[in-house]
Amino acid sequence: MQMSAFPEIYLVRHGETEWSASGKHTGLTDIPLTPAGEEAAGRVAERLQGLSFQAVWSSPSQRAFKTCTLAGFGSAGVKKADLAEWDYGAYEGLTTKQILIERPGWRLFRDGCPDGEAAEDVGARADRIVNELRDVNGNVLVFSSSHFLRVLAARWLGLPPQDGALFVLDTASTSVLGYEHSLGEPIIRRWNQR
Repeated sequence: MQMSAFPEIYLVRHGETEWSASGKHTGLTDIPLTPAGEEAAGRVAERLQGLSFQAVWSSPSQRAFKTCTLAGFGSAGVKKADLAEWDYGAYEGLTTKQILIERPGWRLFRDGCPDGEAAEDVGARADRIVNELRDVNGNVLVFSSSHFLRVLAARWLGLPPQDGALFVLDTASTSVLGYEHSLGEPIIRRWNQR
């Protein structure tokens, strides 16, 4: 794996949970990894072997921090509230199919969630994280959840938070944000690797 001359931001989506396996929206509900999720989180360590990071950040959720720990970075992990998953409000614990019965045509990134967050809200949190990442000016490892990381990638590129809909992330996947020719050219170096 070729290392860049510029800082790289490694994003890790947490391992599988019962709700992620069944397609339920899991925002603030703090549920554990499944045994398969723990096993996959342990394999993340192999993908990160030999890499060094100036900072390791995690969502406060147990699913993200357990993934961080099983990947071998728990002792360095700092929990950051801004890395929490999208607050799905009234749609917490529901599948998209269930939501569409009540609200035909609904799209998370466009419509947000009643009593929860809109894409702009998640985007504001992502912007704070992007600013902190750039302040580190070194490699950073980030553990969080799918929809937040998708918005983070969009904001890294300067795209609207709604464009996070264009990216997909599997559980226990790794992705890398970075730069091309200068620190003024943010890019996605790798995406959704398992």
